[in-house]
Amino acid sequence: MALSQASIASSSSAFFAQTALDFKSRTSRAQTVAVPAKTVGVCKCVAAPEKTEYKTQVNRNANMAKLQAGYLFPEIARRRNAHLQKHPDAKIIPLGIGDTTEPIPEYITSAMAKRALAMSTLEGYSGYGPEQGEKPLRVAIAKTFYGDLGIEEDDIFVSDGAKCDISRLQVLFGADKTIAVQDPSYPAYVDSSVIMGQTGQYQKSVQKFGNIEYMRCTPDNGFFPDLSSTKRTDIIFFCSPNNPTGSAATREQLTQLVKFAKDNGSIIVYDSAYAMYMSDDNPRSIFEIPGAKDVALETSSFSKYAGFTGVRLGWTVVPKQLQYSDGFQVAKDFNRIVCTCFNGASTIIQAGGLACLQPEGLKAMHGVINFYKENTKIIMETFNSLGFNVYGGTNAPYVWVHFPGQSSWDVFAEILEKTHVVTTPGSGFGPGGEGFIRVSAFGHRENILEACKRFKQLYK
Repeated sequence: MALSQASIASSSSAFFAQTALDFKSRTSRAQTVAVPAKTVGVCKCVAAPEKTEYKTQVNRNANMAKLQAGYLFPEIARRRNAHLQKHPDAKIIPLGIGDTTEPIPEYITSAMAKRALAMSTLEGYSGYGPEQGEKPLRVAIAKTFYGDLGIEEDDIFVSDGAKCDISRLQVLFGADKTIAVQDPSYPAYVDSSVIMGQTGQYQKSVQKFGNIEYMRCTPDNGFFPDLSSTKRTDIIFFCSPNNPTGSAATREQLTQLVKFAKDNGSIIVYDSAYAMYMSDDNPRSIFEIPGAKDVALETSSFSKYAGFTGVRLGWTVVPKQLQYSDGFQVAKDFNRIVCTCFNGASTIIQAGGLACLQPEGLKAMHGVINFYKENTKIIMETFNSLGFNVYGGTNAPYVWVHFPGQSSWDVFAEILEKTHVVTTPGSGFGPGGEGFIRVSAFGHRENILEACKRFKQLYK
């Protein structure tokens, strides 16, 4: 039997030999084996070439490169985690991101559980539903929130939340549109505009993106912009009650806004995600203003009403009267966007949404909202007692505290370092938020009381 020569390739050292073995009869008990002298070959050891990183030939979206650092709330979470590594035994109290903390009322979760269990039966199973949302829920939203305002169920598009719809609306409007935002405002409006390519570069000296009209909202103007000095834009993002300032626009102010939009041929994207927190006799919907259906659409959510921040359910109202410059209905295009980009909200979650809008569900939601409003009152009283100028709170679950002459991020860092309480720096909502921090009222009562105790120890 002869062994053939084999080649061996390896990144480690190796050598090979050629060997011939002669065997006599396999049946013989005694065998003579002849072993010739070995011929040893030398193997040259060659290091494997370093692996080079593969790159595609696809260019990065240049608009993504415009974005500054990370999105505000993940950046806050990063700093919180770094603080926790530095102080592993600290009891962190999160009053930064506006995330609900109290359990969803059982009446609402029971409806979702019942719908989920029904999916295990032939009679109760359902697959894809209407992308626009199930009709009973759309009818209930129209009746509950829009009453006699002329909004019909087919004007309503049920979604997985207002934030998601903001981005869908940006896709709807396109990259060539100009936008205006309240300053300060919810950062998703600006960031989604940047991603869409609607803006210029970030101008660090003024902390603004080019081609965005920042409508300054300050205590001096009652947190409502001076429209007489506001440039015309295609789209106006407006949130009331406002996140982060907690201020709510009056009927007179919203009448001015609708007139401004009509005079300029603009479309208002009205964010009413906190409308149920309203205590004053201010409009809960932009459609309470005569003529608004000609120039506005509205987006809202169950997140802060029913504790649906993780469950995800919202809606957007696009009236049939809202038209583009060529007379085409905006709702028809939004329907096309929804049908292309979305398969509809979970049918199980929609069952929960429908339960929210029944008498017992509404009562339960108001109970949760009142709990957070009591938290807000505690926070406001604390900062007022310490001599700070405090805004918001009355109509929203946010308290807007002024630290004149100080950097918002510095105040955020000091509070975190000395009290282990997470807040939100006002400048994260736009240059108009510099010198402020936002304190969220979403928290367990014992945490709110403990945080306020620490604030008093810090600023007494």
